[in-house]
Amino acid sequence: MEQLSCCSLAFDSWSSELEVSRFCLRRSSPESAEQSSQNTACLFYPAFVHGREKATVWSQRVRVEPEVTAYPNGSVNLRCQFTNSGTTKLTQVSWMFERTEGDRQNIAVFHPLYGASFPNKDFERRVSFTQGTLENPSIKIDKLRMDDAGRYICEYATYPSGNEQGWTTLIMLAKPKNSASAIPVRAGSSEVVVASCEAAQGKPEATISWITTIAGRYNHTSVPERDGTVTVKSEYRMIPTPAENGKEITCVVNQRTQTEPRAFPLKLVVEYPPTVTIEGYDYNWYMGRTDAVLTCQADANPAPTEVTWKVSSGQLPPSVRVDHYRLLVRKVDETVNTTFVCEVKNSLGSGKKELAATVIESTEDPSSAGVVAGAILGSFLALVLVGALVAVLVMRSRRHQHGYSGDGEQGAYGNKTRLFGGKKASKNGAGANNNGPIYTYRESEPGALAEKCNEFPRMTGSTPTAHDILLSGDLNEAERRKFDALNDSLEDEEEDERYDRFSGLPPSYQIHRHEDDCTPYLDDDMESQRDGSIISRTAIYV
Repeated sequence: MEQLSCCSLAFDSWSSELEVSRFCLRRSSPESAEQSSQNTACLFYPAFVHGREKATVWSQRVRVEPEVTAYPNGSVNLRCQFTNSGTTKLTQVSWMFERTEGDRQNIAVFHPLYGASFPNKDFERRVSFTQGTLENPSIKIDKLRMDDAGRYICEYATYPSGNEQGWTTLIMLAKPKNSASAIPVRAGSSEVVVASCEAAQGKPEATISWITTIAGRYNHTSVPERDGTVTVKSEYRMIPTPAENGKEITCVVNQRTQTEPRAFPLKLVVEYPPTVTIEGYDYNWYMGRTDAVLTCQADANPAPTEVTWKVSSGQLPPSVRVDHYRLLVRKVDETVNTTFVCEVKNSLGSGKKELAATVIESTEDPSSAGVVAGAILGSFLALVLVGALVAVLVMRSRRHQHGYSGDGEQGAYGNKTRLFGGKKASKNGAGANNNGPIYTYRESEPGALAEKCNEFPRMTGSTPTAHDILLSGDLNEAERRKFDALNDSLEDEEEDERYDRFSGLPPSYQIHRHEDDCTPYLDDDMESQRDGSIISRTAIYV
């Protein structure tokens, strides 16, 4: 028994109208009405109102990729597959292209008996089936264009379920053609465009930014192209001055198709007429000086094309030679006591600078300053050496005055008087004065005595003391006797103590008292010093 099962579907149309589409399936099975209602497959199909397609149908059993991307002149694979078909019979598959909503065009059809068909001329020879089966009717599109972007619908015609479909959105990407440039401008007081950056024919739209330390501002413009791409342009504006010439500014472009931002470093180009300075004058142009040099420095953009040297009085002096930017003065004389002028020109104008040179008199050639300085330094060093020598001599003289002779012997044995005495005389005064034998050493006769022992009367007194030597000429006989009597006891004790200290030494190191007679060798050999003390010349080892 044939039954008719119907589904009523309500959907929101693109024209904001609520449309109702009704689809009925005829079944010839003997199922009850309730079972038939449960097994009826309700599918969304395009509804046509007044001859227009109002909606599309999507089925979970038609597997497609929701979105793919591609580039112009490239190719893309659009995959489609019917899954879990079961008892559903696949009769035909079609691919439709929807550039704008509601405008569908068949571009490829596959039938198991009639094969493949490509009814759309825009895709003719550009689209093909990759496998050509109902189970996998994927297609490939070659030679892509920007206007190929849109929705591609894979629709199956099945029995008894009807049509089922799925769609893929193709996004066409376009790498922008990036460029940047610095715009030559002339220095002034008005704001102008000094740099430009552009990302042309890109999809999606690119973004542009600027990196710089220069004060200014920028603006962007976007222009859609006919093929669906977008051209973005950015300009940097500022008030140009000569100081900004050559400064760095960077344009940075970001876009989806780029793996990283593209940077375009630039240098500003600001043009201005020459600014001139003269260098090299040291205010020391003296008469007779040679090889003085003046240099003309010019700051200009574009580069100077002409440099001219002249003087305010007219012709350049004969001692002057011009070498482009340099002015060479071979010899300074009265003719260069003038004002020099350097003038520089470029394509935008000219600039000049004046310098008044003054020639001075000179009594000596400053080139000999080094010789003079050397002479002064040498004289100073000579004075230092002389002073050091004098100091050494003075020190040696002082050492001699303290009892050190030039030959290293202690005491003065040149013209030195040596005093010797015998044993102490009696208390009546005999021998207790400075009338004992006196021996003198002479440098001309080393080791010889100036006086012989037998030339003096035999003395039996003791060795005269310092008091005896100092007072012998001032005391009379009575006073001398009193002085001798007062010191007799002290002298005896001192003499005994002096000889007793050497009593423990070997005989060769002992000092003996003088005998009454004069022996050829005086082992006492005492010497009077200037401070009043008396020392022995004989070495004592302890």
